[in-house]
Amino acid sequence: MFVPLLVLRNMFRHKLRTLLTALGIVVAIASFGLLRTVVDAWYAGANASSSARLVTRSSVSLAFALPLTYAQKIRQVPGVGSVSWANWFGGIYVSERNFFPQFAIDAPTYLGMYPEFVLPDAERKAFLTDRQGAIAGRKLADQYGWKVGDTIPLRGTIFPGTWTFNLRGIYEGADRTVDQSTFFFHWDFLNESVRKIAPRRGDQTGVFIVELRDPGAAAEVSQAIDATFANSLAETLTETEKAFQLSFVAMTEAILVAIRAVSFVVIVIIMAVMANTMAMTARERYSEYATLKALGFSRAFVAGLIVAESLGLALAAGLAGVALTFPLARAFADAMGTLFPVFFVSDETVALQLAAALVVGAVAAAIPAWRAARVRIVDGLRAVA
Repeated sequence: MFVPLLVLRNMFRHKLRTLLTALGIVVAIASFGLLRTVVDAWYAGANASSSARLVTRSSVSLAFALPLTYAQKIRQVPGVGSVSWANWFGGIYVSERNFFPQFAIDAPTYLGMYPEFVLPDAERKAFLTDRQGAIAGRKLADQYGWKVGDTIPLRGTIFPGTWTFNLRGIYEGADRTVDQSTFFFHWDFLNESVRKIAPRRGDQTGVFIVELRDPGAAAEVSQAIDATFANSLAETLTETEKAFQLSFVAMTEAILVAIRAVSFVVIVIIMAVMANTMAMTARERYSEYATLKALGFSRAFVAGLIVAESLGLALAAGLAGVALTFPLARAFADAMGTLFPVFFVSDETVALQLAAALVVGAVAAAIPAWRAARVRIVDGLRAVA
């Protein structure tokens, strides 16, 4: 009990200094955790992707549609289990600020490929039987106060006009990594209207989703699909669902690099502050360390006191920073709305935060502990406490 009590008393000998140093560590660790969570949220779509699904799009750009007739040809490619398709809608709900993903899908095949979208059987049936029906994720429904049975109007941008949908279901995620902020409706409903307004744009879709029989054959099946449409008027590019998601992340890679850099810079800065605190602490106690040596305590014991004090302070403040990260993340997610569909503090982030706190404590104590261990008894006793 002697050593822990001594470390604890030393830690709070200068209460204001300890408090300010701890506050700095709390802010740094919480900021580090929040920034890491933002990076994780950016990659959430890619990380949640299935290795058993491919995405086929135009080889030129996503802006170019593909003929619906491609679906039958893709089904005939060896290794393909099933095929579905989807189209980005890009509508506006009430005002320009209300942005959320909206897709027109071939509902029976699409929902069969995405078991992570958990929808009650009654709501699934109601959606499938209502051509004007739609489903929305729980997060999206909660954000706008939607309930099953509500009428949802969307003002089209890519597809002009006001489109009205009947909310037939609200899906939940099978786990917390599933996006619950997307709005789905029937591709057939969209296609029928488009064929009346602009016949040339009818019977086309943005992407095909391909379910594989064997996830290990993704490369071979992708090549076979693209070879099927080589030298056609609408050539394709087929890639894994993860690669497709990462192509969007790559557009903002520079921002992610900057966020990562800032997260580590914050830790380095607080490490310097902590090192200065421990250096001042050790310098003030040279006479005490000399007395301990004179009484027979070893250099390792003296150095251990400083290391233990530094690690204790850093770990306690680090735990407080971790605890603060969770409400900060929730507030940030609420403020961002559907911009980050999946936003939560992962176990890996918590582990990194605690590791960062321990590294700060260890590094900050290294030089002061080394100097205190080497101080001569005579020189230490001459020092003014």
